[in-house]
Amino acid sequence: MAQYKGAASEAGRAMQLMKKREKEREQLEQLKQKIAEDNMVKSNIDKKFSAHYDAVEAELKSSTVGLVTLNDMKAKQEALVKEREKQLAKKEQSKELQLKLEKQKEKKRKEEQKRKIASLSFNPEDEEEEEEDEEEEQDYPVKKKKLGKNPDVDTSFLPDRDREEEENRLREELRQEWELKQEKIKNEEIEITFSYWDGSGHRKTVKMKKGNTIQNFLQKALEVLRKDFSELRSAGVEQLMYIKEDLIIPHHHSFYDFIVTKARGKSGPLFSFDVHDDIRLVNDATVEKDESHAGKVVLRSWYEKNKHIFPASRWEPYDPEKKWDKYTIR
Repeated sequence: MAQYKGAASEAGRAMQLMKKREKEREQLEQLKQKIAEDNMVKSNIDKKFSAHYDAVEAELKSSTVGLVTLNDMKAKQEALVKEREKQLAKKEQSKELQLKLEKQKEKKRKEEQKRKIASLSFNPEDEEEEEEDEEEEQDYPVKKKKLGKNPDVDTSFLPDRDREEEENRLREELRQEWELKQEKIKNEEIEITFSYWDGSGHRKTVKMKKGNTIQNFLQKALEVLRKDFSELRSAGVEQLMYIKEDLIIPHHHSFYDFIVTKARGKSGPLFSFDVHDDIRLVNDATVEKDESHAGKVVLRSWYEKNKHIFPASRWEPYDPEKKWDKYTIR
């Protein structure tokens, strides 16, 4: 850096201006970094749901080779979903633990700084005590003090068994707290309004828990519908389809999955299961609304015969990676 050769006062002003500019540059860099971190968090939230179930489907495909019974397939699906949820829970806990540890380190640093500043303050009584200690030392032989650890040195980077045990304990507490919270949400009851569709709608309602899967819901819906529809008396759950907002929902998904991720479909939100009759033809999907259509329960055989006719011609398999910018029913 070039050296300033003007008057001493002007050199001081120039140095102050340089320090001010450097400080402003640092603040600008910190602001850019914060904005980048916020954008990263938002993108991670959007990708969380799709990455979760893509991994489950990939593991399910790799673990099922050849002919597999329906019960084995259901057991593998449930085991893989539970394992994946545990992995996500551990990741969330590690992030929360990291934030808490950073706050604790910042608090310790501030306390250490205050202690150092306090130790520099002038106290006349300390001088009197030092003089008295010197007089006493003249009367008695001086004992050499042993060198010990310097409390001012930062040892946070060194291995520490107590600190690691505390971190593990905190991590376990966070994991248990998160699991209890999610389990409480899954046990909450919701009322599902659906319509059995055979060319015309037959609306029914059942009560389910948020943690129940679509397969559990179809089993209960089948018990209700068998009384009124003879073609369903010999049908099984695997022969039924659940259509929500013009999307064919796989049986292994749960209502909890759509609620926590605020998932959206072609013609309305997937996380709302009651019905409003005042839905407009076109809505902005970026604005969350408590408006949805009744889901349809359909026989797979009926769909195969009529999939070229409206409304079945609009239906398509659910893809968690696909985003809907507009809600439409036309």
